[in-house]
Amino acid sequence: MADSDVTVREAQPQEFRLIAQFVWEMARETEGLELDPETVEAAVQTALSDPDKGVYYVAEADEGLIGQALVTREWSDWNCCEYWWLQSIYVVPQWRRRGVFSSIYRHIRDRAHDASAAALRLYVLESNMPAVAAYRRLGMTDTGYIVMEDRCASRE
Repeated sequence: MADSDVTVREAQPQEFRLIAQFVWEMARETEGLELDPETVEAAVQTALSDPDKGVYYVAEADEGLIGQALVTREWSDWNCCEYWWLQSIYVVPQWRRRGVFSSIYRHIRDRAHDASAAALRLYVLESNMPAVAAYRRLGMTDTGYIVMEDRCASRE
């Protein structure tokens, strides 16, 4: 269980630098990627100023922000509702295994339920077994879908 002094809320625009730092750390830890700082800051600022791009939810303690998740929405013509995708999930190392992500997840799940979303979804590297185990503990299951992509030339 998370410490009682942890709260979850929507991120504020002025928090973009720390949120971008969390995105960099997550990419470095999970995939060994070094993202371009200017691109990440611009992307975070864009989402924070346009909820149609995504909404960041942050966990906060006395020390400041300690975790985050980005929610993006996908429209389903099969179900006439949205799927909510969790992305850029990060908890600072000293706060891991203390229920911080569980608190973020429950907060988002409640919002998704209130919005009549079809489901919460995320993608995770198969090799990131600690994350897979954490998501399963929260009740998430493998959907049976394989994520495929065709990278656009302008983004290679």
